[in-house]
Amino acid sequence: MRTALTIAGSDSGGGAGIQADLKTFAALGVFGTSAITSVTAKNTVGVQGVHDLPPEFVDRQIDSVLEDIAIDAAKTGMLSSAAIIEVIAEKVKAHATLRLVVDPVMVAKSGALLLPPDAVHALIERLLPLALVLTPNVPEAEALTGLTITELNGMRHGTRPTTGG
Repeated sequence: MRTALTIAGSDSGGGAGIQADLKTFAALGVFGTSAITSVTAKNTVGVQGVHDLPPEFVDRQIDSVLEDIAIDAAKTGMLSSAAIIEVIAEKVKAHATLRLVVDPVMVAKSGALLLPPDAVHALIERLLPLALVLTPNVPEAEALTGLTITELNGMRHGTRPTTGG
């Protein structure tokens, strides 16, 4: 059986974060493990609170999993801070065979900011170069590239819309 590690926030509403990742892993026949970066007070209406875990504890969770379980791939979600992103980047570098999927969770559907601006820079500079797959939604892709994506071709290529001619 394949194994995956989700490194993300915990969604008390159950519709996102590690809860959603673990459900997806199970549905695909993948054994899921987790390292929690943040705990949220969240429901279908919005985010009422976020408590970030210390980067050292995120580091300890990842080490605990990697020391005991052969992980085939890791997927990130809500990472919360530049310091947590640094921890994850170092772990991925140290475990060169780890396939990394980065879901750059930056803003909740309710509009609540989930990744501060200094962490966006760390995400772009430190984690994205290590990713095998990047899965941004349109607003995240725009924030990461500085481009405006308004049509399907732009979504496919992460570029500005093409003009006819």
